Amino acid sequence: MNKIDEKNIPLVEVFEDFLTEKNIQLHVLREDLIHPEISGNKWRKLKYNCIEATEKGYSQLLTFGGAYSNHIAATAAVGKAFGFNTIGIIRGEETLPLNNTLQIAAKNGMKFKYVSRQFYRTEKYRDTFLQELENEFGKYYLVPEGGSNAFAVKGCTEIINNIITDFDVITCANGTGGTIAGIIASLDSSKEVIGFPALKGGGFLKNEIQRLLNEYAIKFEKKNQHNNWSLNTDYHFGGYGKINNELIAFVNDFKQKHHIPLDLIYTGKMLFGIYHIAKTTDYFNGKRIVVVHTGGLQGNKGFVERLGIELK
Repeated sequence: MNKIDEKNIPLVEVFEDFLTEKNIQLHVLREDLIHPEISGNKWRKLKYNCIEATEKGYSQLLTFGGAYSNHIAATAAVGKAFGFNTIGIIRGEETLPLNNTLQIAAKNGMKFKYVSRQFYRTEKYRDTFLQELENEFGKYYLVPEGGSNAFAVKGCTEIINNIITDFDVITCANGTGGTIAGIIASLDSSKEVIGFPALKGGGFLKNEIQRLLNEYAIKFEKKNQHNNWSLNTDYHFGGYGKINNELIAFVNDFKQKHHIPLDLIYTGKMLFGIYHIAKTTDYFNGKRIVVVHTGGLQGNKGFVERLGIELK
């Protein structure tokens, strides 16, 4: 298992003619390089959950996710690295052979339990089901879907520690809201935070992010006065896991030009959005932007498997 390195994260400047013309400085914080299997925000969100589980005497982590979930793969890898048994409650029916994501998780020792999509949507956190899981698997520490809770927020407050330049705007892609909540909580109101939800209709995350900020403030006795953030819901490409040829071409072109791989679900969509906004509006003119690369690159293999697309 490779060493987790959360302190030596490169901050890479991206150069484009249109950025220079509009006096925009764009840097990418390469959180994806923390670890090949526990990359980016996945480690940030699991770190303090693992510490809490250890302090409370748990030897098992149980969590939830879809069959292509970065969080599922990362939780399994964390379990192997730090001596936890891991259990994944997977949305949908079992399909064999396992896809690349679940193969990674299984290789790292995770046990799976599959539940229907309807049950997953409505019942997964019900006390009766959680008790059934304890009866089946034994005592476990519950990590929520996507890893997002107060401990995740605490971990994500540390993302800014590797930003070695001043900036005006920081952006990240959003799934469950924990990462952006941590970034918001770590900054004062002089910095603007923009989230790019990967889900269609992602505006609902605003309430979830506020809930996470409140939970973090109460648990860790922090102030909760944040009005410097917003969500841009225009670049989901049809919804979570939805892609098209334009996005694929952008991700391939970006890697070829800047030697930075992007994932198709989160960071690729966000950077596409930033480029589009910068090219077609004056919103970012004269600003210094930091883009947080949250990893999730293993998910690209799922698109190659299912759709036969070509990624460079």
